[in-house]
Amino acid sequence: MKQFFQNIFGLILFVSFCTQAQQKTITIPKDTSFTVKNEYKKYLKKYPQITPAKDSLPENVKENRNLVYTTLKNTPYGDRDLHLDVFSPKKKGKYPALIMVHGGGWRAGDKALEVPMAQKLAAKGIVTICVEYQLLQEAQYPAAVFNIKSAVRWVRANADKYGIDSNKIAISGDSAGGQLALLVGLTNGVQSKEGNQRNLGFSSDIQAIIDLDGVVDFMAPLSLNLKRGPDSPDVQWLGGTFYEKPEIWKDASPIFWANEKSCPILFVNSGFPRFHAGQDELIGMMKDWGIYTEVHKFDIQLHTFWLFDPWIDSTVNNMNNFLIKVFDNQLVKK
Repeated sequence: MKQFFQNIFGLILFVSFCTQAQQKTITIPKDTSFTVKNEYKKYLKKYPQITPAKDSLPENVKENRNLVYTTLKNTPYGDRDLHLDVFSPKKKGKYPALIMVHGGGWRAGDKALEVPMAQKLAAKGIVTICVEYQLLQEAQYPAAVFNIKSAVRWVRANADKYGIDSNKIAISGDSAGGQLALLVGLTNGVQSKEGNQRNLGFSSDIQAIIDLDGVVDFMAPLSLNLKRGPDSPDVQWLGGTFYEKPEIWKDASPIFWANEKSCPILFVNSGFPRFHAGQDELIGMMKDWGIYTEVHKFDIQLHTFWLFDPWIDSTVNNMNNFLIKVFDNQLVKK
């Protein structure tokens, strides 16, 4: 009988411990509004010919999904793993790499949105890396920048394993991801943007940038003059309006980090000018410095063109051709 009560008492303690552990596990809040399905519904009536691009692995490509590139310690959600997907050519060799940053207004979306483009680019001879980063419900600016810089360092630390030429690493992003890609790529060597995450012995420098419909300057008229409420994603992400936090709005604007040592940039635009705010000014600056830029535009009123046929293949071809020019023709400034 004594043993029986001891067993019951032990079971009660175990259940209590498990309950407490479950109570300490806090789910990271998610905004699930930005999906291919919802974008398809939004644009189908105006563009009935569109079809969503599919996650379909080409025969000459291998994949490694949900690899942990860093673990953030002691966050409000516990130890937080951040993941990435790697798509690489099956043929052995040293290939350029492209870090790919998803959009979603800094508060929604996930790395799976980049996978169809990543697979197509990998089939053309580029190692593509789709990156998860912290969204605004979890952490405000500049946490996402720190995350992505950490991912770049992870890529260099693992370059030999995945057949990557560590001297040829580019970054791309679409919409909010385009703004992030520009900011990461234009802050090469800026210590305040590095964060303190993994692989600090490796460089986070970027050699080429691709921006798909991402804002260049939050303070350009096309951006600043937009009507915003307190729940606007950029206001939430930056911790306040421009009038409340002007120094942060400037700090998060990629154009203010550009200089004569910046790397080449490809812009791929939709027909919505507000998503290109500040682009013309940046291109003018780059021309003065003799740095290569390239612009392609789809004259359509459809922001997320990269998610759909018939535009994904043209987008991928523009990206691939740009990277060939940059890396094979050595347009990168040393």
